[in-house]
Amino acid sequence: MKRRGRPKKYRIVRIDPKISQFSPRGRPGRPDEVDLTMDEFEAVRLTDYMGLEQKEAAKSMHISQQTFSRVLKRARRAVANGLVGGKIIKIQGGHYVISSKRDDG
Repeated sequence: MKRRGRPKKYRIVRIDPKISQFSPRGRPGRPDEVDLTMDEFEAVRLTDYMGLEQKEAAKSMHISQQTFSRVLKRARRAVANGLVGGKIIKIQGGHYVISSKRDDG
């Protein structure tokens, strides 16, 4: 089946995370999992870790500020779900390209 609408733009991710999974300790059995895509990880890294404004972070990822806001909202919801629910948080997938090139244009 053909996809409708505009094709998705690749999001620019500056670093590959050193750790791709966080697991809760002290939880018996196999806990549920929450997926955090690479572009969601990058959105959290840029705003919450590095302290950039959404407009600057969106420019860094080569997406609009509105799209960035949606990505960040999904990311924060996934992280909160993992923390509150004691779930494994897996960082994988998404529509992204890793680029270390600093291009502010």
